[in-house]
Parts: sequence; C-alpha cells; structure tokens
Amino acid sequence: MSITVQICGAARTVTGSCYLFNTPSGRFLVDCGIFQGPKTLKALNYGAFPFHPSDIDAVLLTHTHIDHSGLLPKLKRDGFSGPIFATRGTIDLCSYMLPDSGNIQETEVLALNRRNAARRRAAVSPIYTQADAIAALDAFRPVEYQSWYPVIPGVRARYWNAGHLLGSASIELEIPDQGAGERPLRVLMSGDIGPDAKLLEPLPEGPTDLDYVFCESTYGDTDRPATTPAVRRSHLAQEVRDAAAARGALLIPAFAVERTQELIADLTDLMARNEIPAAPIFLDSPLAIRATEVFRNHAASLDPHIDIERLLTSPQLHFTETVDESKAIARFSGFHIIVAASGMCDAGRIRHHLKRWLWRKECTVLLTGFQAQGTLGRFLSDGAKAVRIQGEEVKVGARIRYIDEYSGHADGPELARWIAARRPIRRGLFMVHGEERALGGLLNRVAERTVPTAQIFTPMLDDAYDLSTAAPTPVDVARPRRLSPDAVVNLDWHNDMSKLILDINDQIEAAADERARGVIVRKLRRALEQE
Repeated sequence: MSITVQICGAARTVTGSCYLFNTPSGRFLVDCGIFQGPKTLKALNYGAFPFHPSDIDAVLLTHTHIDHSGLLPKLKRDGFSGPIFATRGTIDLCSYMLPDSGNIQETEVLALNRRNAARRRAAVSPIYTQADAIAALDAFRPVEYQSWYPVIPGVRARYWNAGHLLGSASIELEIPDQGAGERPLRVLMSGDIGPDAKLLEPLPEGPTDLDYVFCESTYGDTDRPATTPAVRRSHLAQEVRDAAAARGALLIPAFAVERTQELIADLTDLMARNEIPAAPIFLDSPLAIRATEVFRNHAASLDPHIDIERLLTSPQLHFTETVDESKAIARFSGFHIIVAASGMCDAGRIRHHLKRWLWRKECTVLLTGFQAQGTLGRFLSDGAKAVRIQGEEVKVGARIRYIDEYSGHADGPELARWIAARRPIRRGLFMVHGEERALGGLLNRVAERTVPTAQIFTPMLDDAYDLSTAAPTPVDVARPRRLSPDAVVNLDWHNDMSKLILDINDQIEAAADERARGVIVRKLRRALEQE
C-alpha cells in the first residue's frame, strides 16, 4: 500500500490548514483549521469533511491559531475518537481558544438568526458549540520538543520549535516506506514559521535530510526591511503619537494569542518610558485576557529579557471581559487605545468598535498582521471608502495604518533560508498556506537555487499525491472537489454584492437632485427586469 497525502486546506489560501496522511498502518491529520475570508470559502466550515472523521486515527497539531486548530471540535463531534498531539503551550492556549471559538459561533449565529427571522429566512446552526469544544479538549496529549513520539503503529513524530507563537511547532514525520528499503519516508510539516525578530519567541528550528517539506508561504513575496525590537517599538510609538494627535480612539485589531501580548508589552513599556502619551489601554477580548495568563504561566519558555509580569500589569492596562465592560468603553471620547480581536476584523468585539469609530476622522485603525483576501481587514488595508459590517454600511473616515513588524510569520528571505537549512530535500517541496502572489514569490526565491523547479509543487484544495514514488505523483480521490480552483483563489459573489450595494449608495448620494436619483433607480430596475 502506498503513502498518500491530501491537501484539505491552506491551498492557494492562508486558512483552513489540514493535511490527511494515509499510510499502510492508519490515517492521521496534521492540523484541522477553520477557513476564513470570502463566504464561499467559509461555507466549507459548515459542510462535510473530505474524509470520514471516524476513520482518522490521530491528529498532530502544529499550533493554536484557529486556522490550524479551529475545526477540531467539529472533527471530534462528527466521530473522531483518537488522540490530538500538541505541545503543552498549545494545549494550554487551546483550552481557552477552542471554547471561545464555540461561544463566538453560538453568539453570532444567534444574532444572525434574529436578522434571518426578520427577513423570513431559514435559521442556521453554529459550526459547533462551546460544549463541543470543551469535549474535544479531552483528546489532547502533550509532547515535548525534539523528542520522538509514536503516532500510529510504525509512524513517529518529533516537534521542533517554529518560533511563531507560544507552543508552535514544525512537525517531523517518519513513515515506514515499503518501497525504500530500510529507510523510512521523512517528511517535515513547517506549520507557521516565525520571523527572526520575534519579540517573545526563539528562532525557528528544524531537522535536515528530508524526503518532503511542506512549507507555509504567507509572506513568500515580501521583503521586510531589517528590524530590531527597538526599531519596531520606534515605529509603533510614532503611530501612537499620530493617533493621539487626532484625539480619538486608536483601534488595534489583533490576534488574541501572542500578537496582543506583544503589542501590550510594547505599549506599556513605551508609556513607562514616556515615549508615548499615557492613555487607557483597553484589552477588550476575554480570550486575550485568558491567553495572557497562559503566557505568564509559561514565562520561563519565553525571551528571558522580557519582564512579562511587569509589562502586563501596567496601571494603564484595563481588562474588559464582560459585554457590559466592553460597552462601557463607549464613554471615552478622547485619545484611548482599544486592542480587540479578531486580527482580520472578521469576528469578535473589534467589529462593534469599528461600527462606532470607523466613520470618524479622529479615529485611527492600526492593522498589525496579515489580512486574508475577502476579510474586512483586507478591504480596509486595500483602501475601501465604505464597508459593510454586520449588514450595515459604514463609511471609512478613519486613518487606516499598517505596521508589519508584529507579524508572526517569516518573510520571503527568511522562508527561503529556512528551506535551505532543511537540505537535502530529496523528493519534493510543497508550498502551501499562501495566496497566489506569495506562492509565486517564494517559488522564485528557491527554484533551482535550493530545490529543482521540477520538485516544487503548489497544490490546489483537495489535491492528493502518492509520496511513495521517486517523485510525488498526483492521485485521484473518491470525493469531488469541494470548490473549484477559481472559487478558492478569487473573491466571491458575496463580496461583489457588498461592493455593488456600496457603489449604488454612493451614486445615489452623489446625484444632483431627486430627479437624478430617480433616474438611477429606474435604470437599475430595468437592468433587473431584463435578466
């Protein structure tokens, strides 16, 4: 029997990480994450898996982020009964993050169903509930870095620190290969690779002499200027001073795990040094508050030069855990800072703050990480003049700023160096977890220089390969593709519809008088009647 892998997520996109390995002794997954972005892509979260969960013997989890772990509760609810292997840091973070994800889904579906009832639309169900997430936590099994662990009979795994966030790992696999004599098939799954100048994490590590490497490509086309912690804090300080001069709110959408803790550490340190104005900092994310406690508990594994306890107990820092505490932030009208999830503005409390502030010129929105295609954060970073939030149109009057130095991902040169350090790569390099431009950028960096072009693969969603052959061979899978390649790569009709509604409103508002507005409406009606 051959060894195959099916790419069930994070193919030509940066979310939904999930890889299915089928071996002579069993089947296992590496990651099982949620899809984010356009509604067509997010709809995959509600549909059936491209495999039977009850057939999966084990899961290896690279790290906590929801696009890598977020469908584990659904997997367990739908029949998976095996272990989930992860580092202790990842398990501790998931113990808060997965139940929070279930709670968010229940809350948002409740609000959506109220709107659906008013529009006489059918009710929908959450992908999974908070109870499903809590039940999934029993399946977690802790592993230590750089120690071999049995996964299924004959297959073992070793975790290497990926330098991405607390507990993150690249996972080395050894799988018995009947066609390779005594040498097992050696595969490395990168997970997400951290950058060189990460505030809290060490440099990423990994083994050499591999048959296959699966490498993330999120920033494969990006060359960041060289930076240091001091330079990063200097850039953040300037953004804060500019926002303070506008005398409004500084909204920072941030991933609740690690990005938030890094920002809070730098903001409180800058205030303590009088490099930025002292102002209230509201950490408006129950998940981020709980994650902060996990970071305190794991302080020994973080950068020893950072005093986590001191920086995260600043008198300027205010934790707003309840809904009422979050709503009370609206009483502040002068300069203040709100750090809230989600990092791509697609869920969580940040959307409520954006609805209140986004149209005001005194507001600043500071984006601090990758914004996937089709997300609200991506529309803002691309310069949208108006957006739709929870079905309502909001004009963009705020300053939209971007600082990339808090990214948890390596840039193109760092990824290329990480791949080169894994050599020899004997059979193939799979580039995953990246959009089209990023994949192309990374391909240009490593093709021929590091790996022969013929041995580099950029799979589509649901592609499968036989890894037992001298080079990976595409294989047919029993189920049809869940989405066409174009539907994965491009914006969908939901995005087009939102833009059309915004454009119509702009045209009507810009019309000279009532008669001109009537002409626009009649033209639209005639166009609809002609269809």
